[in-house]
Amino acid sequence: MKDNDIRFRRIVLKLSGEAMMGNKSYGIDPVQLKAVAGGIKEVHSAGVEISIVIGGGNIFRGLHSSGYGIGRAPADHMGMLATIINALALGETLNNLGSETRIMSAIDMHKIAEPFIRKRAISHLKKGRIVIFGAGTGNPFFSSDTAAALRAMEVEAEVLLKATKVDGVYESDPEKDPLSKPFVRPEGDGHDGGNSCDGSKPTYHSF
Repeated sequence: MKDNDIRFRRIVLKLSGEAMMGNKSYGIDPVQLKAVAGGIKEVHSAGVEISIVIGGGNIFRGLHSSGYGIGRAPADHMGMLATIINALALGETLNNLGSETRIMSAIDMHKIAEPFIRKRAISHLKKGRIVIFGAGTGNPFFSSDTAAALRAMEVEAEVLLKATKVDGVYESDPEKDPLSKPFVRPEGDGHDGGNSCDGSKPTYHSF
């Protein structure tokens, strides 16, 4: 990738937990994990500042907790822990490929991750580190997609890229509800969706 091919200099990448599964039905596929990390490293090596918000649906999803007899709030906390597991796995894989990473958590777990501090996250990006945000927003009832939009604005990203199985942000799960309507659908140059972020800088793209 040439320097003049770089469209955005600072991005937030939203990765679903399922992006880690590969052909597995649960958990993390080592081959898929390395492939995802390799793609991120390639873009980062070209000079793009990258931060990542990662989901935990490959391990546990709070929305599916009713069958366990677990309330939504503690179930969402379990989902946040799942995102930390994914963040650790992705961070270590990127480190092994030669990219320096920092994991920042929205809930305190100082033994394994830094607390999320906006200025510190921006400082890491400016120093060439890949920042991985775990634990969503730190609050139950909010998805990791919400966390991605929030972090994109907080770190002043130019774009939010959503690397999931659907082609935009929907009012409900489009795989379960075929009538679900998108809030944002990438069209044209991708900048027509900017108002979905409260008029701020990030716009939504998908790939």
